[in-house]
Amino acid sequence: MRVPRSKEPSIHQLRLYLALSEELHFGQAAARLFITQPALSQQIRELEKRLGVRVVERTSRALTLTDEGQALLPEARAAVAAVDRLRRVADAQLRQTSRRLIVGTIGAEASMTHTRAVLRLLKERHPATTLDLVNLSFGDHMGALAQQEVDVIFLRPPVTDDIELHHLATEPRVACLAADHPLAALPQLSLAQLSGVPVVDVPVQVPRMWWDFWAVDPRPDGSRVRYGPVVTDMESLLHTVATGEAMCFLPAAACEYFPRPGIRYIKVVDLEPSTSAVAWLRRRRCESTIKAVRLAAREVTDMAGDSL
Repeated sequence: MRVPRSKEPSIHQLRLYLALSEELHFGQAAARLFITQPALSQQIRELEKRLGVRVVERTSRALTLTDEGQALLPEARAAVAAVDRLRRVADAQLRQTSRRLIVGTIGAEASMTHTRAVLRLLKERHPATTLDLVNLSFGDHMGALAQQEVDVIFLRPPVTDDIELHHLATEPRVACLAADHPLAALPQLSLAQLSGVPVVDVPVQVPRMWWDFWAVDPRPDGSRVRYGPVVTDMESLLHTVATGEAMCFLPAAACEYFPRPGIRYIKVVDLEPSTSAVAWLRRRRCESTIKAVRLAAREVTDMAGDSL
């Protein structure tokens, strides 16, 4: 049924419509959006008025999308995504002109000697630049960089092709097992001994190539890893390991920064080491704030005798 068209729909209305299309229930969508049900219903009616078509069919028993509403979904998603991208780019430009740098870190990277050295040098060389540190979970750290929620990240490679990095340090990786696991009593382990032990998994949005490295999947003999529960951050990872549901591999620094009752860190004799790095989006490498980070990182590694 066609209704008279009014002015253009707002992005806010499109966001409400997308939430309603997922919930297909005014009450549930309103609760998710933290607004009242009457307010949501009013906004959807206004959206329909502005579009000139009905997007939902309301009955006493159910709510469904109309054919027009279904057809408009991809366009609504694209419009909202475009505005979100516009805002992220604008925020990034504002940070650049205002000399503000948002620095992401994962795990214990903020406490590492090389990270502190780079940040200290940045403050010395660029006192007018404000540094804001944000700790990210490994479940979203590369996504935060891709979405320009942060400008640079101190992380552990590997990274996706759109990301460029500067290597800062190298250290061994260790196995992280429940203290009461039969293998936890051994002074050191090999990957073959850990064959068949489940490894914690990560959400689907995490680049698989990154977790393949950290899970050592496949193993040197070609066998695939068996995965356990999905975790999103360090605390949930350590809890899952402590309960004995799965194991993981971590940088050796975890022994110092993440000691926990019920967990044992053990050397793995044939495990490839990990590297620490500072990373940025490749397309932003020539921005003044990113260039400042690149130069500071190179100077720190040059002073440490670990320059690439």
